[in-house]
Amino acid sequence: MDKYDYIIAGAGCAGLSLLHYLNQDALLCQKKILVIDQSLQKTNDRTWCFWEEISSDFDYLTTKSWDTISIHKDQLDLLLPTKPFTYKMVEGLSFYESIISAAKKNKQIVWIEAKIESIEDNIVYWEGGAAEATYIFNSILAYNPVFQDVLQVQSLNLYASKQIAKPFLWQHFKGITIEFNQSIFDLQTARLMDFNVDQQNATAFMYVLPITAKRALVEYTVFSKEVLDVSVYNYAIQEYIERNYPQQKFTIIHEEFGAIPMTQNTFFHNERSNIIPIGTIGGAVKASTGYAFKFIQEQTKQIVSALHQGEKPNSNLPKTRHQFYDAVLLDILFNNKMSGAEIFTRIFSKNKAATVFRFLSNRSSIFDDIKIMSTLPTRLFLFTAIRVLLRSKQ
Repeated sequence: MDKYDYIIAGAGCAGLSLLHYLNQDALLCQKKILVIDQSLQKTNDRTWCFWEEISSDFDYLTTKSWDTISIHKDQLDLLLPTKPFTYKMVEGLSFYESIISAAKKNKQIVWIEAKIESIEDNIVYWEGGAAEATYIFNSILAYNPVFQDVLQVQSLNLYASKQIAKPFLWQHFKGITIEFNQSIFDLQTARLMDFNVDQQNATAFMYVLPITAKRALVEYTVFSKEVLDVSVYNYAIQEYIERNYPQQKFTIIHEEFGAIPMTQNTFFHNERSNIIPIGTIGGAVKASTGYAFKFIQEQTKQIVSALHQGEKPNSNLPKTRHQFYDAVLLDILFNNKMSGAEIFTRIFSKNKAATVFRFLSNRSSIFDDIKIMSTLPTRLFLFTAIRVLLRSKQ
């Protein structure tokens, strides 16, 4: 059996982010690393968007960035400058190809394209082979105590499961990149949330990111307990385009679909194990919004820092009061106590975009928090906070 220092199980955003930082480290790039994934022939299956105050490792991959966002609900149209933050878009294929290309120059990194059958102790098994490692970094949903398959799980009553005791929603979406025959879009503004769409008895909004004056990503995003049939997303997007850009011909350049768990449940955790969960199953998804890209970068940098210092890596991100805020908001959304459209519209209408971005990045000050909380119904959030606190003590 081949032995490695590290095995990265899953070459998605989390796995390749970790590989990127390992390969950049002067000490760790000399370690023997195996990367295994069912498919190493990557496609443009994801688009990641995030905000930053300063440049980062992936600035050179940015497809487009914006300094203004807009929020829309009924007759309310908010136009908000984001400074000192910039809202950025990175397309999946550019991200994958850049990291894989750089890593393939390192002869210490071995690549295997195969479906993993199981991960046990310090060993990864796949059809026709197995390998052992000091640490296995796993981002594959199939190999943890909760998820067997992300598409099978969508129909289960997870909240009633003994394995899941806390509210669980999906952030699910379909996006299409379209190109019109003539200039349509305001290139300076990212339409972050347009709630003037079918809410699906939950929370739903359209997301419009102009890439050129003619081309944009149009995405229908829903926070709910179940993922929708694909025809529902298609209808919502088609109706939205026809209503907002009437009688304009367009071509579909690209389509993508995703479902991200929004929960504070622990999917995979054993401090004595050398199998380290990363990405979604490592808790890198913000429970109240589904944002993950920047948290994945924080998580994987943390792991590399520990390895460099000869310490056992830990994928648990630092606990802050923001996880409590997430739990309260998620509880309200799960129990339909207040619509997400109303919550997010209130937050953005009463605060600067920069204040909201700091809050959603878990980096806000107490003063920022007070400003955010003061825009929401005190009675509802106070009673929910008490319920969340009582649940945490059970």
